[in-house]
Amino acid sequence: MYNLILNSGINLANDENLIRDEFLKYLKDFDFKVKNELRHLIFDKEVPETTGRVDIRILPTKDEYVNDRAYYIIECKRLNATNLKGTTGLNAEYVKNGICRFSTGYYSSYFGCSAMFGFLVEPVNIQEGIVNNINSMLNTNLINAQDQSVNANATQQMQYENFANGYSYSYVSKHTHSSGNELVLYHLIFDFSKNIQR
Repeated sequence: MYNLILNSGINLANDENLIRDEFLKYLKDFDFKVKNELRHLIFDKEVPETTGRVDIRILPTKDEYVNDRAYYIIECKRLNATNLKGTTGLNAEYVKNGICRFSTGYYSSYFGCSAMFGFLVEPVNIQEGIVNNINSMLNTNLINAQDQSVNANATQQMQYENFANGYSYSYVSKHTHSSGNELVLYHLIFDFSKNIQR
């Protein structure tokens, strides 16, 4: 999907929701879903939860009914080259209003795993500039958008894992959920820095 979006030559606004919607164009396209064996999944955006709205909900439909809460969530956040080491800015938002929304139970995680899409909107080295900075904040108390102190409670920092057909910027982190259970987060970082309208 990412390659299809890039190869389309699209110019994107520096807006998380509009970038997310480019992915949803494919995820909701019948032919794309058939070709990529995604027919048993429904992808929805802005689905309300008790405490907020999730960027993308993935509802499995292949198996017998389990529970109305039995779905996966993808949270999307922009990333940039500004304030790389700080606790404010887009990269800190990825942690305090992204990862922490899962670890604190702000968003549900019925299956004990969820995902995050990071949209890089400025040129920067992903591993050294983005991932290392995010990892440095994973066990730091931060103040979220609701003015609450949150912590990602990481038991494993973001580490490369080949779950996306050899894609270079696929990572997994592990966290202690507020319930005490383990939470696994899958991260995909997509470089859109050359496609963002200036």
